[in-house]
Amino acid sequence: MVVTGAQIVIKTLLEQGVDTIFGYPGGSVTHIYDELYKNSDKIRHYTTCHEQGAMHAADGYARVTGKTGVVIATSGPGATNLVTGIANAYLDSTPIVAITGNVANNMLGRDSFQEVDISGITMPITKHNYLVKDISALADTIREAFAVASSGRPGPVLVDIPKDVQTGTTEYEPALIANSDGSAPQISESKLVEAARLIREAKRPYIYCGGGVVISNASKELIAFADRIDAPIGLSLMGLSAIPYSNPHFLGMVGMHGRYGATKVLYESDLLIAVGTRFSDRAVGNKLEFSRDRKVLQIDIDPAEVGKNISVTVGIIGDVRVVLNSLTSRLPPQEHKEWNEHVGHIKAHPDNNLEMDAGRLTPQSVIMGVCQRMGDNVVATDVGQHQMWTSQYYQFKKPRTFITSGGLGTMGFGMGAAIGACVGNGRKRTVLFTSDGSFHMNMNEMATAVSNELPLIVILLNNNALGMVRQWQTMFFGGRYSSTTLDRKTDYVKLAEAFGAKGFRAETYDEFERCLDKAFQYSTPVLIECAIDSDERVLPMIPPGGSIDDIILR
Repeated sequence: MVVTGAQIVIKTLLEQGVDTIFGYPGGSVTHIYDELYKNSDKIRHYTTCHEQGAMHAADGYARVTGKTGVVIATSGPGATNLVTGIANAYLDSTPIVAITGNVANNMLGRDSFQEVDISGITMPITKHNYLVKDISALADTIREAFAVASSGRPGPVLVDIPKDVQTGTTEYEPALIANSDGSAPQISESKLVEAARLIREAKRPYIYCGGGVVISNASKELIAFADRIDAPIGLSLMGLSAIPYSNPHFLGMVGMHGRYGATKVLYESDLLIAVGTRFSDRAVGNKLEFSRDRKVLQIDIDPAEVGKNISVTVGIIGDVRVVLNSLTSRLPPQEHKEWNEHVGHIKAHPDNNLEMDAGRLTPQSVIMGVCQRMGDNVVATDVGQHQMWTSQYYQFKKPRTFITSGGLGTMGFGMGAAIGACVGNGRKRTVLFTSDGSFHMNMNEMATAVSNELPLIVILLNNNALGMVRQWQTMFFGGRYSSTTLDRKTDYVKLAEAFGAKGFRAETYDEFERCLDKAFQYSTPVLIECAIDSDERVLPMIPPGGSIDDIILR
């Protein structure tokens, strides 16, 4: 069958099971959008207010569903507006296929209107990217893009399609969905034997997990493994939601703003079992102290991550779900009574208690108030203090319910990501925790949420400051608040109403509870502004490059 390139794009997307796309039309993708229009009964397109919002929405959608997100943008500024979102997805290992249009082949390299070398620009922040100059290669390129995005360690892939390739014609043959399992590494039997020996010999084992556990759907395997070896579990920021908060092995988040007990127990372990985590600087701090006097077993699907940041005793390359299953099956049940009693004492220590001030409007009370009402629905955040408070206080019940920007720390991620997460979660109620700093960066996407009548509740913690930077200025820069006091006059209630959403403002906790009760009565977007103190801090905190000995608790 002879079809156009634009038709091939839509046909191959349908082949891959795509039914949801986020994007923004423009001159270089009008032919693709025309085919989307003709196939609107099969693929739903969400038009955002900005391409960055579309990219973050595809990211949130992919994280919730486990499927590959898809985004479309036009050439030039449309394509470059995707860049921050692509980098965000790359650092957090989110599978996304970004399709961009470009000027015709004969116009490339001539500084044509809205021409940019987007494949060159995004080369360092994609798993792979393609400039498709030959229409006969288009279908197989898109198929390969999906396979690359979702296989091994997932990530974003970009496909740039010149306009004449979209309008040209060629023969098209349907194909099966791309196989995402082709690049799964063969797990070393000798490494499994070594790892099992380390675990059997350990007296104080500790399991430290990252986003790889969530990505590989390995939560059940992780819990079974922890039960088998009788070990406590700490999670990185990206690992949160991998196991229920109520699980008896769970100690909390590890790292700069992690739970005291989770970090203290890690430092007292003799075997650190790292699962699907890359040991980022925010999680590790002082690398020498972090790994001193303990053996390290690292399990990851990406060979580049094993031993990259922390020296390991044994490294196993493979899908963590498969590796955990294999290790559990070859280990007899372990019992570490003395170690677990010690862990229990640390959990009960006053330093492990997170501060709460019931009855006062604080970030902590707001987050707990939402948590008590939300069940196991999806929560997204922007980046900053509110993100850390959410990671500390919110009690996640099941995987893929915490959507946040970990590696890049992208302010403005939240609105787009919450929209995509809400769509991916079957339009169930979704909450976004944000701040006055982050919200201003992409608040235009409130219009997208309203236009699509999404049941999204935005909890805006307003401290009139760039709170995390202000906290550092307080603690390390002598209180010199350079450019972090915002003094913006934005009326968020009126702003929400101007977008077509409901808006509420709370200055006391009682007011907040009443606002929240009202918010849960609506099935369309609601914003609740919560006025909090500019000097609320995120504690505990380990200063950059520090260790547990440097932890600031109060």
